[in-house]
Amino acid sequence: MRPSHYADDADSAINWRVLRLIWPYLLEYRGRIGIALLCLLAAKAASVGGPFILKAVVDGLDSPTAQLVAAPIALVFAYGAARLSMTLLGELRDTLFGRVTERAMRRLGLQVFEHLHSLDIGFHLQRRTGGLARDIERGTNGISFLMRFFVFNIAPTFVEIALVVVLFQFNYGAAFALIPLAAVVLYVGFSVVATEWRTEHVRAANRADSASNTRAIDSLLNYETVKYFTNEQYEADHYDAELANWEQARRRSRLSLFLLNSGQALVISVAITAMLALAAQRVASGELTLGDFVLINAFMVQLFVPLNFLGFVYREIKSSTANIENLFALLRVAPALATPPDAPPLAINGGAISFNGVSFGYQSSRPILREVSFSVAAGGSVAIVGASGAGKSTIAKLLFRFYDPTAGSITIDGQPIDSLELRSLRAAIGVVPQDTVLFNGTLHDNILYGRPDASPAELLEAVELAHLADFVAKLPDGLQTAVGERGLKLSGGEKQRVAIARTILKRPAILLFDEATSSLDSHSERSILGALKELAAGHTTVTIAHRLSTVVDADQILVLDNGAIVERGSHRQLLAADGAYAALWRAQQH
Repeated sequence: MRPSHYADDADSAINWRVLRLIWPYLLEYRGRIGIALLCLLAAKAASVGGPFILKAVVDGLDSPTAQLVAAPIALVFAYGAARLSMTLLGELRDTLFGRVTERAMRRLGLQVFEHLHSLDIGFHLQRRTGGLARDIERGTNGISFLMRFFVFNIAPTFVEIALVVVLFQFNYGAAFALIPLAAVVLYVGFSVVATEWRTEHVRAANRADSASNTRAIDSLLNYETVKYFTNEQYEADHYDAELANWEQARRRSRLSLFLLNSGQALVISVAITAMLALAAQRVASGELTLGDFVLINAFMVQLFVPLNFLGFVYREIKSSTANIENLFALLRVAPALATPPDAPPLAINGGAISFNGVSFGYQSSRPILREVSFSVAAGGSVAIVGASGAGKSTIAKLLFRFYDPTAGSITIDGQPIDSLELRSLRAAIGVVPQDTVLFNGTLHDNILYGRPDASPAELLEAVELAHLADFVAKLPDGLQTAVGERGLKLSGGEKQRVAIARTILKRPAILLFDEATSSLDSHSERSILGALKELAAGHTTVTIAHRLSTVVDADQILVLDNGAIVERGSHRQLLAADGAYAALWRAQQH
């Protein structure tokens, strides 16, 4: 399953299965949940008891012989205490349960974050960062909303309604029980139908919100490209078009909400008017007291105040359950790379690499590599050259196991890499990519990312070996200089040196250079090649290169053409063969 397949937040029915999904995350605080539920029951008891106390106060004061004596005063204080305890118990309940929902959101958020990092590169190439971030945010917030509003507001309100209907039936007769019961049924039915009707408007607003957010983030992530083509206005126009769609969708959603709220208000007003008219008629005939009239009014207002937001809550419960389901659907996305659960770690014994008849294609209709076979001895070096699109970088991705070959096998020290623990495999390979992307932090943090537990002395050594020391010395803040988002404050060559420095700091057994010096000038390239040569001593090295001058010292050079190895040998041997490599060499020399 991919994010584009997720259910929309306007599913046709509330998905109560999510309660089963999130329940394990809530069980960590069973005691808090129990105390919160006790507070809920006590608050509801105070809520139901309050109007009866108020009735007693009014009846006492309405008596012709009543005087302001101890009993009425005590009842007044009792009513105030009931109202205060209802509020305080509700606040205590929310405070206790808040810790539960926050911890559940934290644990689930961390699990999703870790899961996203475990997914294969194919998933991340297809995802839309802005929309995915919004899905995660809505899913975690949905847990909080579902627990807070449904468990502690809506469900207890319906329990209270049932109690009040029974009390009305017992104390005042069927008419007083039927009016609020019919009103609640009509109110709930209207709210559900009207909310379903306005669902499409809310759904369109959410789609427009995600689309505009995705567009903005996508544009900002590609800031450099926007500048290269002076397309600021083009991006602004597209973003404004997305915002215009959002504006229209929000307007329709707001108008539909107006109609929903108006209908709900009409039902409430008619019900309260009917109840008060009936109660007033009974008071006038002497069947009820003035206190009964006040009690009935208090109960009617008390019942419909929490239901006043039912349309909103019903919509949000649907949205929350769908968003939570989307979040768990994301957790169910399985990595495309299958690794046995008990896979052993890679045991490095020199780092010999072997590609055995490897074929691969990102799409079955478009093969990239065709039966590629080569070996690199432990501590040896191989360079892979060829025209753009020949499959050079694909070999690097397969070795790092971003993908699995469609045919053939890859081994390190005789161990098939698809049978090894993935983390240990990647920990043994240091990569300097062609396109270096840095985190939005300092130079120090970006270099230390190669090995976060490295000592300051080791970090400075890596800076020296990567020929970054002179550059750092010229900076006012030195290694504490901020590099900007994706390293935009540094030049291509400076970013490349940072990438080399952190790979040096990692000290892996196998080094993989994917056009590692492509962003450097000739002088810098020569100095860094010397450092890389020192670094590569005793390490197995795979170099992907476009400039042939950078690989003349490799033990073996492979020439790729259309996904197949057409030549192999040392630099001298390939020049003597006067084939494809020699032709590339002459073209670059000229």
